[in-house]
Amino acid sequence: MSLPRFSNVSRRSILRSSGAGFGYLALAGLLGQENARALTAAGTGAGAGQAAVNPLAARDAHFKPRAKRVIFIFMEGAMSGMDTFEYKPELQKNGGKTAPGGGTLTASKFSFKQYGQTGSWFSELLPNIATHADKFCWLRGLHTDTPAHPQAVVQLHTGSANAALTRPSMGSWLLYGLGTENQDLPGYITINPSPNFGGAVNYGSAFLPAHFQGTRIDDKGYLPNLKAASASNLQRRQLDLIQSMNRNLAATPGAPDPVDGIIASYELGFRMQDKVPELLDISKEPEKVREAYGIKDGPAGAFARQCLMARRLSEAGVRFVEICQPGWDHHNNLHKGLIERTGNVDQPTAALLKDLEERGLLSETLVVFGSEFGRLPTSQGQDGRDHNITGYSMFLAGAGVKPGHTHGALDEFGIKAVEGRMHTNDLHATLLAIMGLDHERLTYRYAGRDFRLTDVAGEVATDIIL
Repeated sequence: MSLPRFSNVSRRSILRSSGAGFGYLALAGLLGQENARALTAAGTGAGAGQAAVNPLAARDAHFKPRAKRVIFIFMEGAMSGMDTFEYKPELQKNGGKTAPGGGTLTASKFSFKQYGQTGSWFSELLPNIATHADKFCWLRGLHTDTPAHPQAVVQLHTGSANAALTRPSMGSWLLYGLGTENQDLPGYITINPSPNFGGAVNYGSAFLPAHFQGTRIDDKGYLPNLKAASASNLQRRQLDLIQSMNRNLAATPGAPDPVDGIIASYELGFRMQDKVPELLDISKEPEKVREAYGIKDGPAGAFARQCLMARRLSEAGVRFVEICQPGWDHHNNLHKGLIERTGNVDQPTAALLKDLEERGLLSETLVVFGSEFGRLPTSQGQDGRDHNITGYSMFLAGAGVKPGHTHGALDEFGIKAVEGRMHTNDLHATLLAIMGLDHERLTYRYAGRDFRLTDVAGEVATDIIL
C-alpha cells in the first residue's frame, strides 16, 4: 500500500496538527530548553525569544562584575621584561656568568629606577608608563605551553595552542556571555591585528555564532566592507522589505525558520554606517588631547592612533577592544629595537590611562598590557634574547583589580615563575571573573561536548580582585 504524498506539508506542520498538537508542544519545549541552556551558560536571564531577535543584547553576568569592558594592549612578539619592567639586581650583578641551566647571563644595558609609593621598577625606556606605577596590578608568575609564536599567540587569544581545532577568541567569549552595551556598534573590535601568528583566528568566533567574532579596523579608521552612508535610504528600504517578507514567511505553514539572526547582522551593519566613521575620526579630538597621545602621521603614529580610538570606542560602549603592536621579537638588534618599539608605545599608553581616568572610565574599564610570553635573561647571538615560556610578566590596570598589588614572582634572574604561578588558562579564568563570568559556566556545546575558554583547567587569582 502506497502512502499519500503531501507536497506542502512540513515536519513542523505535522507536529502542530497531529496528536492534538502535543508533538509540536514537545518540540517547542525541547527547543526552549536548548535556548535556555545556552543562555544560562552565558549568564543571562533573558528569554529565548529575545535571544533569537537580538543575540547581541546586553545580558546579566553570573555574578556582580567588577568591570564593564576590556582594553587589551597586545605587544606581539614577546616584550623583554628584563629591559623594561622586570628589574633583577642579581642579573645586573652577574652579567657574563653562566646561567642556571646554561647560557650566558646578560645584564640590561638600560638604567632602572623606582616609581610611585609602590616603588615599582621601570627602565629608562618607559618613563611615561612609569608615572602610573601605583595603578598597576602585576602578574609576575605567568607561564605558557609553547615557545612558538603562532601557537602561543593563538593560545593567549583563544585558550588553545592546538591549531587543528580553532577555538573562539577571548573577546568572542565575552561578547557571547555579556552581549554589548551599544546596539549601533560591534561589541568586539580589534585594531591593526597582525596577519601573522594566527591572523584572523585571534579575533574569530570559531564555532560560536558569527555575530560574536571581532570586527577588524585599522589605525586610520578604515573598516572593510562598510559602505558609505549615502546609500542608507535605499538600504533602509531593502531591510524593511526583507523584514516584511520574513514576517510573512514565518506565518506561512511549512515555512523554514525565520532568519532573524541574519537580518540582525544586516541591521547592525546598516546602523554602523552612521556611527562608526564619526567615532573613528580622531581628527575631531581637541589638539591638546591629540598632543597628549603623541598623534602624528605615518607608521610611527599608528599605535598612538590606536590608543585614542580605543578610548573613543570604549567610551561608546564597545565591550572588548584590542590594540596590537607587532615587532617585539628581538632575537637580534635588541637594544636599538627596544628603543624604537618603546618610543612608539610609552607615551600613548600612558596617555590612554590618564585619559580614561580623567573621563571616569578607568573605574569601569579593565586594561590588560602584555605579550604571548617573555624573553630570557641570557644572550642570543651578538645582541638578542630568546623566547621564555617559563616565567614572564604582565600588568593590569583599572576596574576590578587591586592597584599597587603584585601576584607572583620570577626567580632571581627572571628565568622561571616561582611564586603565584599563572598559566594562560588561569589568566583567562581571572579576566572572566573580573567581568562577572564564571569560566566553568561560560560554555557552548559543539561536536558533542561543552567547550569553554579555559577548556578543563583554570583557577581564578582571587587575591588580585577588588
